[in-house]
Amino acid sequence: MLVYGRKVAVELLNSNVVIKKIFLQQDFDDKTINSLLQNKKIPIVYKTKKELDKLAETSHQGIMLDIEDYKYYNLSSLLEKEDNSFLVLLDHLEDPHNLGAIIRTCEAAGVNGIILPKDRGVKITSTVMKTSAGALTNMDLCLVSNVAQTIKKLRQEGYWIVGTDMQGQDYRTIDYNGKIVLIIGNEGHGMSRIVKESCDFVASIPMKGKINSLNASVASGIMIYEVIRNRK
Repeated sequence: MLVYGRKVAVELLNSNVVIKKIFLQQDFDDKTINSLLQNKKIPIVYKTKKELDKLAETSHQGIMLDIEDYKYYNLSSLLEKEDNSFLVLLDHLEDPHNLGAIIRTCEAAGVNGIILPKDRGVKITSTVMKTSAGALTNMDLCLVSNVAQTIKKLRQEGYWIVGTDMQGQDYRTIDYNGKIVLIIGNEGHGMSRIVKESCDFVASIPMKGKINSLNASVASGIMIYEVIRNRK
């Protein structure tokens, strides 16, 4: 997988991620990255800006890294980890920028893992990696075949299931102590009916302006930090 951007490059060069090759713009000059590269035995290929533009989906900032594809956890492995008391489940998100931003928030807040459906949703791409600013290297992501069955399994493991929807109770009135799974729905349709019916609580963020909804990544940030704030 090709990933790009200077922040991502710094995170990856400071991690244990296997970097197969690096593409640098011919006039690339970043003291931090150049210093990191001196201690790495990674093949470097120099290219013109035009050549890098053809390879990248968006702004590359003069550097691209060819890394191994992201290795997802399975649910059992995620639940076996020592600290797994706060998980975020994304119900068929479609926008890679939203996923990248949510990963970044989860990493910053100390969320223990993220669960994604295998089908009909965004996966890890170079755009996700760039938007996460490298936070993906420190987050555990799990792919599941069936979201409803996964929720059932999590409930059996002692988790409280907290969904998010415009029609629910004020998110500030919910007790977030204990093992929590926070569900964020699809950008356009929200949570599916069967997922919503599986929730123990459905949290709603009050809207006082003329706009009646928030971007998925913004709503996630508000909810994640409310859960963290209330945990003892």
